[in-house]
Amino acid sequence: MSDKATHPADAPLYPIREVSRLTGVNSVTLRAWERRYALICPQRTPKGHRLYARDDIQRIESILQWLNRGVPVSQVRELLDQPRTVEAPEPAAGDWPSQRQQLIAAVESLDLVRLDTLYNQCMALYPVSTCLSELFKPVVEALEEHWDEQLGAALQRRTLEAFLRTRIGTRLYHANLNSQGATLLINRLPDDHGTLWDLLVALAASQAGYRVQLFDAPLPLNELPLAVERLRAGALLLCSGHSERADLVRRQLPRLAEQLEVPVGLCGPIARIRAGDLADSQVAVLGDDPLQAMSRLAPLLRA
Repeated sequence: MSDKATHPADAPLYPIREVSRLTGVNSVTLRAWERRYALICPQRTPKGHRLYARDDIQRIESILQWLNRGVPVSQVRELLDQPRTVEAPEPAAGDWPSQRQQLIAAVESLDLVRLDTLYNQCMALYPVSTCLSELFKPVVEALEEHWDEQLGAALQRRTLEAFLRTRIGTRLYHANLNSQGATLLINRLPDDHGTLWDLLVALAASQAGYRVQLFDAPLPLNELPLAVERLRAGALLLCSGHSERADLVRRQLPRLAEQLEVPVGLCGPIARIRAGDLADSQVAVLGDDPLQAMSRLAPLLRA
């Protein structure tokens, strides 16, 4: 449990709105966890405003993990207060090559406990944008380079996808409750049988302040106009880690973009691979970097 005496005087402290942004947990829930369940105990300013230290944020992430595993909130405190044995040394803050290697090793060994520890540590210590650019995107790229030739690759991929879907999905849910931004409909293209790239794009979009509508399976292209209309989406983002079929890229996607009155953007490795095929179309090639894609999308939404 956090306590004022446990934090060094020069340790950074965060107001509740910033903690809500970092963790995806809304302020009402944070207050309930404090008052009703004594799960967290932030410091207070002389005027009574809550201030959270980094270990408070780590604790919030741990609370989310237990809730995601189906543990009732009333039982989480007992689990949190149990001593935890760390099987591998924690990487130094900012030592990104070490953190990437440890995350890759955790995925390859299917070590969910270690994967959980590394994920929580990064998300608690750094902004989401830094976690995406320095850890998650490079790790996904590194894994995908050798997954095609490695025995057990499908098991590793599905394990990582299930892990990230749960964690990122929780953040999206809480962030959507508070977001006033435009709704982005994010859809995976048919040749990409995994969810890694659309999850990374969804996390970047949520961090940028958008409401995110993400499906576990791709919608057929002919249903996307209806989805955009019914969900009142401000833009449609199409993601894939593959090159996709030539006919889809050169004919079907441009035709879809012409039908819609909202921007249609292409994200993930496909945006790098197929940029030339879409140069004269209305499809906005946003790039394979999720953060850069959000920067490129912003002026299209304003227009």
